Amino acid sequence: MTLPRTLLDKLWAAHEIVQREDGTSLLWVDRHLVHEGSHHAFAKLATRDTPVAEPSLTFGVADHYAPTRNRLHIEDATIARMINTLLANTQHHGIECMGLDDPRQGIVHVIGPEQGLTLPGLLINCGDSHTSTHGAFGALAFGIGATEVAHVLATQTIWQSKPNAMRIRIDGTLPTGVTAKDMALHWIALLGNSGAQGHAIEYCGSAIDALSMEARMTLCNMSIEGGARFGMIAPDDTTVNYIEGRPYAPTGDDWALAKQDWQQLVTDAGARFDREVSIDANSLAPTLTWGISPDQAIAVDALIPNPAELDEAKAHSIRSALEYMGLEAGQAIEGTPIDQVFLGSCTNARIEDIRSAACVLRGKRSKVPGLVSPGSTAIKAQAEQEGLDKVFIDAGLEWASSGCSSCVGMNGDTVAAGKRCASTTNRNFRGRQGRGSRTHLMSPMMVAAAALHGKIVDVRSLASSETPS
Repeated sequence: MTLPRTLLDKLWAAHEIVQREDGTSLLWVDRHLVHEGSHHAFAKLATRDTPVAEPSLTFGVADHYAPTRNRLHIEDATIARMINTLLANTQHHGIECMGLDDPRQGIVHVIGPEQGLTLPGLLINCGDSHTSTHGAFGALAFGIGATEVAHVLATQTIWQSKPNAMRIRIDGTLPTGVTAKDMALHWIALLGNSGAQGHAIEYCGSAIDALSMEARMTLCNMSIEGGARFGMIAPDDTTVNYIEGRPYAPTGDDWALAKQDWQQLVTDAGARFDREVSIDANSLAPTLTWGISPDQAIAVDALIPNPAELDEAKAHSIRSALEYMGLEAGQAIEGTPIDQVFLGSCTNARIEDIRSAACVLRGKRSKVPGLVSPGSTAIKAQAEQEGLDKVFIDAGLEWASSGCSSCVGMNGDTVAAGKRCASTTNRNFRGRQGRGSRTHLMSPMMVAAAALHGKIVDVRSLASSETPS
């Protein structure tokens, strides 16, 4: 009799080729996504005169260094060289590449699902930690390092140790103004930045079932910030409806067979998890970071932690974060002045995110400057068709092209030292958005609300017509 299996068990077994004596598994890779940072891996292949094993399963994307403006004349030689190197490497190996002049271009974790490259049941790798985003489709998706990228390019396989299984169940109904970003920041703050270390998270519950695919991607994207190896959500009708008709999605008889297969990608009743966490969605509030790690987050109506009330180990970390962020212990986070805003990244730059921020800003002016960078060229075009670009421009914000942009600042979009940015990105580490920059992570609606007031505010305090449900 077969024991009940988790979604992790099923996906792992489906891709395991062989297992070594130490328990490490050799896994088959269905999709390999490469960006400008993959040049080290291609260089390794070149030194050995090794071809890419499966060029048709590898896709190149220009995103990390992609300029969000003036793309026809890139002034920065380093940025131009990085993008040209990607194009040269993919062309040499016969890999399809979505470069700056491609209408499909965008952030790798946005365009994978958008193009239908991301499908339930696949194993997806990319040399970027937020590859976990694709797990929202019931895929086995995780980021890998440069040496591993080279291994996948050369063999279409990867050696991995199977993580423990963790289930985060979120039941109930999200209150108005609360989003998947708030869900993610809440559980990360609850468990800590290593709370899920060594685990693969499966999200489930009625609140998860009610999420759109865009929101599910946000939640899985942030799994890494809580220490998880990756996050997953079992595919359902919402998943199928999102995928149907996309360029790389199955068609005809293959589509019918695929849907049948995807129905099996669920955790069996009675399957055992190594750790389980339950959260009441009804109790959640808009949440944002105050410190220099995603777990240093609180509800918008809460007070900044006081190190005097904690043990010395935690107190030291908090004092260090407060000093860097220029904040004081015990103060309300609401009302903290900001200098600028950023709406973008693989976490929150999809059309749903753009719409929610535009709903808050429509007909009003921002009190601070800011940049809006849609997650893909296609999303930018769709937003412009809907007139959303005009909302941001009329509000005084800059409407730019797609790319990783101010999430990591590799393309020149940075936050100056000492400046405070309300951001929809996924990391608030020291200098993440630029040397000395101060980042507050929050949802698109919260970023838009902060822009309107020039300070951190509770989006729930705005008129109900301004806050999407």
